[in-house]
Amino acid sequence: MTIKEVSEEFGISQDTLRYYERVGLIPPVTRTSSGNRDYQESDLGWVENAVCMRNAGVPIEALIEYVKLYQMGDTTFEARRQLLQEQYDALQEQKEQIEATMKRLAYKVSRYEKAVQTGVLSWNKEDC
Repeated sequence: MTIKEVSEEFGISQDTLRYYERVGLIPPVTRTSSGNRDYQESDLGWVENAVCMRNAGVPIEALIEYVKLYQMGDTTFEARRQLLQEQYDALQEQKEQIEATMKRLAYKVSRYEKAVQTGVLSWNKEDC
C-alpha cells in the first residue's frame, strides 16, 4: 500500500506516518526500488498498533522503547511485558478517574434536568 492509502485507511496524515517512522514509533517501512514507501501487512500492523496506543494516550516515548525492545529480539520479552504492564496500569488509573468524573457529571445533569422541570435548583456540596 502507498503512504496515501495507509493515511486514508487509518485516518492519519502522511506527515504523521513519516514522523512515526522517523522517530521509531514504527519500524522502517518497506521501500520500493525507487525508494517509495510500500506498506506490507507487517508494516500495517505496526501502524495500527501505534494509532491505537496513541489514541489511548500511551506516550510516544513508551512506544518507541517498545519498538526498540522488539527489534532486539526474544531476550526482551520480560522488558516488553513490564513496559506494557506499566502502560496498562497508567491507563487503568486514568479510566478510574474518568469514571468518577462521569459519575459526578451524570449526577449534575440529573440535578439540572430536575431544575429545568421544576424551575428550582437546590444547592448542596455535590453541585460544586
